[in-house]
Amino acid sequence: MAGEGTARPAEEAAAEDRAGGAPGIRRLPGRVRWLAGAAVALLSLGVAVPLVAERGPTSLLPPGFGDEPAGDEPSGEPQQAQPSPSSPGSPAVRPSLQLDLGTAGAPPEAAGNAQEAVAVPELTPEELAAQQAKYDLPDRARRSLDRVGPLTDRTGGLAANAYGSESGQYLVALMRTAKAPFVSRWASILLRRALLSATDTPADIEGADWVAERAWLLVRMGEADAARLMVQSVDADQYSKRLYAVAMQAYLASADPVGLCPIYQGALATSSSPSWRMAEAICASFSAEQGRASAILNQTQRGGKVSGIDYRLTEKIVGAGANARRSVKIEWDGVDRLTAWRFGLATAANVDIPAELMQGAGRQVLAWQAIAPALAVEKRLPSVEAAARLGVFSGGALVDYYAQLAAADAAPDGFRTRVDLLRKAYGAPSAGERIEAMRGYWGEAGHRDLVAMLALARAAAALPTAQVGGADVSNLIAAMLSAGYDLSALRWAGASDALAEDEGLDGWAMLAVGAPRVAVRISADRVQSYIGANGARGRMLLAGLAGLGRIGQQDAARIAGDAGVNLQPRTRWEQTIDRAARRGEKATVALLAGVGMQVSDWRRMPAEHLYHIVAALHRVGLNPEARMIAAEAIMRS
Repeated sequence: MAGEGTARPAEEAAAEDRAGGAPGIRRLPGRVRWLAGAAVALLSLGVAVPLVAERGPTSLLPPGFGDEPAGDEPSGEPQQAQPSPSSPGSPAVRPSLQLDLGTAGAPPEAAGNAQEAVAVPELTPEELAAQQAKYDLPDRARRSLDRVGPLTDRTGGLAANAYGSESGQYLVALMRTAKAPFVSRWASILLRRALLSATDTPADIEGADWVAERAWLLVRMGEADAARLMVQSVDADQYSKRLYAVAMQAYLASADPVGLCPIYQGALATSSSPSWRMAEAICASFSAEQGRASAILNQTQRGGKVSGIDYRLTEKIVGAGANARRSVKIEWDGVDRLTAWRFGLATAANVDIPAELMQGAGRQVLAWQAIAPALAVEKRLPSVEAAARLGVFSGGALVDYYAQLAAADAAPDGFRTRVDLLRKAYGAPSAGERIEAMRGYWGEAGHRDLVAMLALARAAAALPTAQVGGADVSNLIAAMLSAGYDLSALRWAGASDALAEDEGLDGWAMLAVGAPRVAVRISADRVQSYIGANGARGRMLLAGLAGLGRIGQQDAARIAGDAGVNLQPRTRWEQTIDRAARRGEKATVALLAGVGMQVSDWRRMPAEHLYHIVAALHRVGLNPEARMIAAEAIMRS
């Protein structure tokens, strides 16, 4: 259990690792320093493609979309200008270099005679297989598709049987129809953990396809790095057509088109998509085969398969390869939408994407952009804050980014003023001065500003309890619970006077559901009074208390009736998540929780859904996540 709070593992095990340690404003952690250094090095080359020659993928960045998308899946490949004949065959492979030292220094005639005299016998199929076996991985080193995932139950993942005996086709149908990203940051953090867990592959689905669907959902959630990690968990010779398609999008979302080089040959054998042909040109360029790369580009252009911005972006990446002579200017005139192909190549080449295209691309694309090392640090501010809201970045990672931006000469106007407040919030000599700085930082929005809460989370957790007003105690509790510091928040349960004030009632409500144990007085009258004063936020409190079992069933039913909330499982989704909870299927419950949160705003989230989600998570032993989701609902509704 990391950190202070019992809820910390869900967020910090997966997200804080990206932060690289304590969130000091004055220093950069190892990972941020590495990213900053990598960005400078890559910018000096004119392109952010973290691979040299034919080595495997080394970029630490995120993933994206498929070359055979379903109706609602965004297309990630270059746009085909017009129907065209099938792609011409690949150029013949050049013979490898042979060096015969036996003829060194001999006249040309002798050299020729020696080559004729020394004949290399052809190997039989059996001999060829024996030679190949010397360099192939032994069978014991090959990875099984029966259980795939980087997280085990010992490293923060869920158990191997976390999906129980559910049908793989049924689970895939849920994943494909889920409209991510989801409204709850904590639900997204939990679902990422479930999708990355090394769980048993269901019997009715191929292992590679099972990995592909999990990675595809992660991409749509904004978790590009996690999706890339998933597709890299499968040996290249075991890819399915679906996994090739998702892997293409994963590497594009991570702005690492050269990462496709280890798999493009297998993909070309199963797909006629022009994107793989373009990937071949990119890989040839970075293998110092500029002639072959140019030939592929020219053939594809003449065939009319790729044109416009898609072709020019590919040409620009090819021009960044070894010994390249191409210089391409990118203009976005006439481009009306942003695809994964355009995002991945433009970001890798450090080409600015017009703001209107980014705005129309979805919040998950901002999360991909947040960890693109080629982009200047000041250009990533909106995307980093979007990633923090989605749960892709932790509070610690957010503060580390602010530290990096504060050191940049091109920091936005007014940013350094906020950073000064953040420094004081963490390091002022007295608790009073730190609280005063926090008050200036969260401003009038208070706990409704999730990014401010995340930035101040550790500072609030480090505070000793003090005499504060109701508004301050509510915001301090919200800041701590936003990042899972539930034990730190619990200490403020003793501030009964502040929690009793009108502006302190939100803090009381968040503690009522978010504390690891019952620490504040919870009565039916007080809950009813809170509902009457706060409407939707009060109904969220009732749903959280009832789901956690912190209010009697009779009181819950009576208050729910008065508030117009039906706690009985009426819809098919409500019945399904309740059944999965009774069977103890943690991963299935996490997936269904995401499905139940397919809204963009907490004000549109039904209290009934929150009740069934919290109750199901609590029943299967995911109590910390259940409490954090309930507290988040009060904080953000």
